[in-house]
Amino acid sequence: MYVCMCHAVTEDQVKRAIDAGADTPRRIAKGCKAGTDCGSCVRRIQALLGEHGARPCPTARLAAKLGLADPGADSEDSEPVPAPVPVAALRVA
Repeated sequence: MYVCMCHAVTEDQVKRAIDAGADTPRRIAKGCKAGTDCGSCVRRIQALLGEHGARPCPTARLAAKLGLADPGADSEDSEPVPAPVPVAALRVA
């Protein structure tokens, strides 16, 4: 069965990635690109991770609930988040 229609990735391919050590959706995406296009398969990828004993991080679960990409599952590849701009700096004199 296909998990990712955008990149024609099957459940078996995702399971092999998990067996090879991938423990987050982002790490699975590195190997097979599943979850990198429309993102509709990320929930299924997370379910497969859970079925195979991997525990998605809380950030990944929240991102999936909100329908967002997985921003913090693999922080080594993440871009640093800029510090918030103080509201006072945004006011025009």
